[in-house]
Amino acid sequence: MEILKWSYTRHYNIKARFDEFPNSDVIFRQIKDYYFIYTVAWSKDDPVVERKHLDEMEFLLNCELGTIDYYKKRLAYKKA
Repeated sequence: MEILKWSYTRHYNIKARFDEFPNSDVIFRQIKDYYFIYTVAWSKDDPVVERKHLDEMEFLLNCELGTIDYYKKRLAYKKA
């Protein structure tokens, strides 16, 4: 999976699109020093988004923004 494009929205959210889901907007919010998925505006033209896809999207965006080290330090990542 790859990020097609991303941009900042109001209130410092980030809206991104991914190649496997090109018609669905994914909204990220910042928590501490990394970003997590807040919501997905899913399009019926795309396949169903599963948990594994959400994890990969979070990983890719945090890599893109340089916050991956903070993302990896979170408790949920350590348990996985």
